[in-house]
Amino acid sequence: MKLNDLRDNKGARKSRVRVGRGIGSGLGKTAGRGQKGQKSRSGVSIFGFEGGQMPLHMRIPKRGFNNIFAKDHAEVNLGAIQKLVDAKALDAKNVIDHEALKAAGVARGGRNGVRILGKGELTAKLSFKVAGVSKGAREAIEKAGGSVELIEIVPASEKAAAKKNSVKKRRDAPAA
Repeated sequence: MKLNDLRDNKGARKSRVRVGRGIGSGLGKTAGRGQKGQKSRSGVSIFGFEGGQMPLHMRIPKRGFNNIFAKDHAEVNLGAIQKLVDAKALDAKNVIDHEALKAAGVARGGRNGVRILGKGELTAKLSFKVAGVSKGAREAIEKAGGSVELIEIVPASEKAAAKKNSVKKRRDAPAA
């Protein structure tokens, strides 16, 4: 095999279809869109439209809702933390926070910080600095001789909105 013999597999690169370029191409004149009507024109927005009848997605009953104020916490169980301490992936002497748990690979996501849950057993004496903790997890941590400090984490998007509002308030305030 030579470098000049290298080729893509057949069909790996497919050129785009140029429509509306003469009747000889097979996709000339109407470019495969048929004749007239809304669908033959650009800017069609009739997905789910049923000719004026109430569309199916509006007829069927709806259940539940999405809470726009819900906090997004990365949930970590005590058992997982104990495993990391036993494996020396977490240092028991240091304060365990979101950054430490993220570095250890157990806290994924969580724009509003970490919430500790009580599943599993904890034997190590650990001090936590997290956004939330369940009642059972707090009891287990304190029973093992550890401590929990709760902090509030404000996501970057909320910080930007708060900053924008404070600038607007200062601008609107009358000059003294």
